[in-house]
Amino acid sequence: MIAKRNDIRNVAIIAHVDHGKTTLVDELLKQSGTFRTNQVVQERVMDSGDIERERGITILSKNTSVHYGDYKINIVDTPGHADFGGEVERVLKMVNGVVLVVDAFEGPMPQTRFVLRKALELDLPVVVCVNKMDRPEARCSEVVDEVLELFMELDASDEQLDSPFVFASARNGVATLDPDVPGEDMKCLFETIINHVPAPEGDADAPLQTLITTIDYSEYVGRIGIGKIENGTIHVNDDCMIVNIHDKEKSQKVKISKLYVYEGLERVEVKEASFGSIVAVSGISDIHIGDTICSVEHPEPLPFVKISEPTISMNFSVNDSPFAGTEGKFVTSRHLRDRLYKELNTDVSLRIEDTETTEAFKVSGRGELHLSILIETMRREGFEFQVAKPHVLFKEIDGERCEPMENVYIDVPEEFVGNVIEKLGSRKGEMTDMHPAKGGYTRLVFSIPARGLIGYKNEFLTDTKGNGILNSVFSGYEPYKGEIAKRSQGSLIAFESGDAVAYGLFNAQDRGNLFIGAGVKVYAGMIVGKNSRSDDMEVNVCKKKQLTNMRTSASDEALKLVPPIEMSLEQCLEFIAEDELVEVTPKSLRMRKKILDSQQRKKARNRAQQLENGN
Repeated sequence: MIAKRNDIRNVAIIAHVDHGKTTLVDELLKQSGTFRTNQVVQERVMDSGDIERERGITILSKNTSVHYGDYKINIVDTPGHADFGGEVERVLKMVNGVVLVVDAFEGPMPQTRFVLRKALELDLPVVVCVNKMDRPEARCSEVVDEVLELFMELDASDEQLDSPFVFASARNGVATLDPDVPGEDMKCLFETIINHVPAPEGDADAPLQTLITTIDYSEYVGRIGIGKIENGTIHVNDDCMIVNIHDKEKSQKVKISKLYVYEGLERVEVKEASFGSIVAVSGISDIHIGDTICSVEHPEPLPFVKISEPTISMNFSVNDSPFAGTEGKFVTSRHLRDRLYKELNTDVSLRIEDTETTEAFKVSGRGELHLSILIETMRREGFEFQVAKPHVLFKEIDGERCEPMENVYIDVPEEFVGNVIEKLGSRKGEMTDMHPAKGGYTRLVFSIPARGLIGYKNEFLTDTKGNGILNSVFSGYEPYKGEIAKRSQGSLIAFESGDAVAYGLFNAQDRGNLFIGAGVKVYAGMIVGKNSRSDDMEVNVCKKKQLTNMRTSASDEALKLVPPIEMSLEQCLEFIAEDELVEVTPKSLRMRKKILDSQQRKKARNRAQQLENGN
C-alpha cells in the first residue's frame, strides 16, 4: 500500500556556479541546531575537498540533513559548473524537489538553465531562492521576471510556474517572502521547503528497492553506496540482490554489513531504515552507480537516468621525459591504469579506454575543467604522468560528421566587444544575440564548436583586461564547421639540458615571454616560453657569459630579467599544440615537445608536410 513519509523531505540545492548554494546550506545547518553553540565551523563547510576550498567551487555532490521541528530535511549540495553536470543529473533521482538558487544581481545564467531543465524533465517541484538580496545592485523583481521567462522557455507545467519565491541573504543568514521586508532568520525558507516539496512516497511492505546514485570510499570499510529507499525496509545483515537496468546480466547476492543515515554532516550507523530515507550502505565491494539493491525474492531494478556523454578527451601516458621518476611516487603504467579505472567508480561522466600502446590511456570527460580536476587530484596523490592536448569527440549522425557545440554567454564592457566578436568569429563562433546587460556591460551570445573554446579563456581575459565574464554550456551536436586556425604564437624550446642562467634567459626574453626563471633545471625539447611569432624557436637558456680579462661574470648582476609567467594546469592545457605534452608531477608542471630531439622533430615535420602535399 502506497503511503507518505510526512516526517521527511528530500531536496537538492541547484544553481549556477558562485550563486551561493554552499553558503546557503551552511546557514541551514547552523540555524537548525546541527552545530554546538561553541563549535568552531569553517566557512563553506560542505566543500570538504582541498581543491574545492582553494577554487571556491563544488565538485562533488554532498549529502547532509537538518531537523526543523518534527521534520527531517535531507539536503544534497550539488556542483554549479557545467563540467560536473553528471553529478547533478544523477542525484536528482534521489530527491522529491529542488531549491533553485539565483543571484539577485546576475539572474539566471547558463548553468541555471541546465540544472533547471533537468529538474523539470523529472517533474520535480521547484522552490526558487533569490540569493544575495543584500547586494547594493540587487534587482530582485527583474530577476523574478527572468526566472519565470526561463520556466516558460523550458516548457514548465502550470504547477511548476506557480513555484514559490523566497528572497535570501545566505551570508547574513536571513530569508523573507517579500524583498522589501527584511527577514530575521531562515525560517520562511525551511517552511517553504516543507510546504512545497512533497513527502516521499512508497510501500513499506513491498519488496526492497534502493537505487544507488552516489559512491563514496573509505579506507576502513571500502566502497559505500548512497541512495534513496524507494520501497520496503532495509535491515543490517539482510541478504539482498544487486541488479542494474542497463546491465541485464548483473545479478549478485550480497549481505548488508553496515547501514548509515545522515545526521548533519555525520553518517550515523543504524539497524534499519524505511522507504523515503537516504541511506549509505557499506560491505558491498562490487556496488556501482545505477545499481539497485533489491530483495532476493523480487530482484526488480529501478530505471536510472542516462548520463550525458563526454564531449572532450585527452591521452594520459607514462612520463618518459629525462626527469621521469625523480618527483613522483606512482610512475608506472600499472599505477596509472589502476588509478584511472578506479575513478570510474565515483565519476559517471568519465570514460577510460585502453589505446594501442600499454603506456597511454584515452580519458574522456565533460570539459577541460572536468579533466583538469582529475589531473590535479592525481598529482596531489603522488602520480607522475603526461597529458596531451584535449580533443573534442566527433559523432556520426545520419551519415554526417558532427561535433559538440557550446552556447557561450559573454558579458563585457562595450570597449572590448569588437575584439571578442573578432576572436570568436575566427574560431567559427556565430553570434546569436547581443543586447545591453546590467552594470554597463554588453551581453554577447555565441554558438561555437567546443574545440573553438580550447585555448581561448586565457586569451579572453587578456583581451578584456580581466573585466569579461564568460560562461558556456553544452548545446548539442551540429555538422562539422570546418578547420579552425592554429594558435598565433609558437613555443620557445630549450636547446640543451642544464640549469637556466640569467645570461641565457636575458638573451631569450627578447624572443617572447618566458615561463621559467634562473636556477630552474631544463632539458632539451622542454618548452621554456611563448614565442612572439607563430613558429617555434630554440633558445639556449643555459648559456653562460664567457669570461675574459675585459669582463667578469659579476656584470651579470646588471641584467634585468622580466618576471616569468607562472602557468597553471589549465593554462598549460590550453597553450600546448598537437606535437606537445604537459608533464605533470607532484612538484612541477612542465611543457615539452613530444619529440625532444630537434633533428628528429625536423624530420617528422618534413614527413608531415610531404603527406599533406600528397607526396
